[in-house]
Amino acid sequence: MKKLVVFLLVLLTAFSVFAQGASESSAKKTVYVLGPTPDHGWTAQAGSYAQAKCEAITAEGNIKAVYMAASSGEEQVDQCNTIIANGDASGVVMMALEDSAAAGQEALYAEKIPFISFDRFIESTMDYAILNYSGNNWQCGAGIAYWLQKNGMKPGDTVVTLYGDNGTVCKYREEGFRQFLKGEIEYSDKATGKSYKTTQVWTDAQLDPVFNTYSVVCNWSADGAYDYLEQKIDEIVSKADTNLYIYSMDDEMTFGMLNLLEGSSLSAATKAKYEKLNVYISAIGGMQELYDVMSGKSAQAKIANQYFDDMMSVYFSPSMMKSVIDKMVDYLNGNWSYKNGDVDTEPVWIVDRQNVNQYEGFLGH
Repeated sequence: MKKLVVFLLVLLTAFSVFAQGASESSAKKTVYVLGPTPDHGWTAQAGSYAQAKCEAITAEGNIKAVYMAASSGEEQVDQCNTIIANGDASGVVMMALEDSAAAGQEALYAEKIPFISFDRFIESTMDYAILNYSGNNWQCGAGIAYWLQKNGMKPGDTVVTLYGDNGTVCKYREEGFRQFLKGEIEYSDKATGKSYKTTQVWTDAQLDPVFNTYSVVCNWSADGAYDYLEQKIDEIVSKADTNLYIYSMDDEMTFGMLNLLEGSSLSAATKAKYEKLNVYISAIGGMQELYDVMSGKSAQAKIANQYFDDMMSVYFSPSMMKSVIDKMVDYLNGNWSYKNGDVDTEPVWIVDRQNVNQYEGFLGH
């Protein structure tokens, strides 16, 4: 009888342990996606795509996907600590809003929770990520360098550079611009299927003024660009003499220039001098509002046609947020060939006045 009782107790204990393990295994099927609060612009659309993607994955029933929106890197650190405390994470996709989010990624790594870093890479934690995924920011820079050079830009010309922030996105966009003009890389355009080389090799000494004469961090905002250009435009116009090239790293900042020219804060004399210049302005993103300017459908198209000799935007869609979530699902399904710290990018291409009607952008405003 005692042997039977002991056997039953052992069996009960074993079943309990097995059930607990099965329960834990079942619970660890939550994917957390960390990104921006969907309010406006590129990041807002990325957040909206992420929210919809998480809802679709959850509805399928195999994996629970939760979108966690934030407004700062510090808030994302708190979210990572919450995820760790929940104890149910099978993976995290993180679009870091600021480099201060690094502590959150470090905490995930310490707890052996796999994470994918999306868009903004934090260089101190890149090796911790199972993948670093984004649009090809180096090719964004190379594409703009190619386009500006095609429109006459040469060493010594006046170039205004509008950065989004001091993170890796703009760092890599500057690197790509430099590398193309130094002849170190080509620009490969997905739309044309062609690759392009610089027609004149620049030196670092010739490139440095592009980034340290008229440059500003705009915090990805039209207002940031507007405020800087309003203060500097008279000096810029005087120095430009004949040609002016504007390396804007985002559609929003390009709107800052448009809004300034459309408004009444500039004198008639300044606008007249500006209009006489040959002006070429870039952008990066894919906002439908900017496509409408380029195609002539927007009220601001008249301003753009009057003051810009040409304009373009490198296609860099926020829909990549859906692609990176799919990458995490692939990882959980065992379909994985990346190593920790690997970088993978999506191709980019130039959208300009000639081909803009072929593309549908996202609504940013």
